[in-house]
Order: sequence, then C-alpha cells, then structure tokens
Amino acid sequence: METATFGAGCFWGVQASFDQIPGVLSSRVGYAGGKRPNPTYEQVCSDATGHAEVVELVFDPQIVHYDDLVRMFFDLHDPTQLNRQGPDVGSQYRSVIFYHDEKQQQTALRVMAEENSSGRHRGPIVTALEPASPFWPAEDYHQKYLAKRGRSSCHI
Repeated sequence: METATFGAGCFWGVQASFDQIPGVLSSRVGYAGGKRPNPTYEQVCSDATGHAEVVELVFDPQIVHYDDLVRMFFDLHDPTQLNRQGPDVGSQYRSVIFYHDEKQQQTALRVMAEENSSGRHRGPIVTALEPASPFWPAEDYHQKYLAKRGRSSCHI
C-alpha cells in the first residue's frame, strides 16, 4: 500500500471523488504544509497557519497507479488558480501535491508537465509540489462529509 496527499480546494468534494476510484482503500481529510501542530479547522481557515486542506489516500498500486491519481487530481479542480478554488479564497485552498518519495515527486513533475502542455487548462498550472509534511486529520464531522449527507459532490 502507498500514501498520496493532495490539496485541491475544499476537501469534501475531493475526498468524495477519490473514494469512488477502485484501488483507493481509504481516505482522510485534514491539514498539511503548515507551521502549527494539530491545527483546528478554524485556525486553518484564518489563513494564518500555512496549512492546506488536503486529502490523504491509502491506495493499492497494483490496482490504481499514482500517475492516474495525479491526473484525476488535475481533473478535480482548476490548477491555474493561485490560493483559491472558485469562491474559496486563501492559501488553505491552494493547489498542492505533497509527495511521499522521489518516485512520486518525479511522477508528479512529469504529469504536471503533460497537463501544462495539453492545452486543457486556461493558463499555466500553479500547483505547488512539496515534500510530505505532517498530516493532521480534520475534525470528525469533516470526514466523509458529503457521504454522510447523501451527496457525491459540493455542487447543488
């Protein structure tokens, strides 16, 4: 099993989308990339901790490859928006891939270059690529938030 960590704006919809992928064995939403240990949602939303809202996945690479997860990550949000996704504004909503080893880093760089040259995006990709940092799980009420409400996306 391997771990992947992605930040693509509000983590509720990102988690719901990744949970539908065969080979994704588990997911948790939380916070990564910041300075404060064990931050709360309110602290992260203040945009003062440096954390991003992220989804941490455990996946079986025999079923789903990391590069497929990275491609899906780029399909789930607008990677050309800096420190925002739609109406959600702040560095906590930044587009970021946290890589867990050199192989993930190289794969993410390759897929990002492919996405940048594909013409599919309205501008250059601004996704950050950072080494995995401590992952702090979000509060229980955020876990599987949309599934608990019988929804599969944030869109109404």
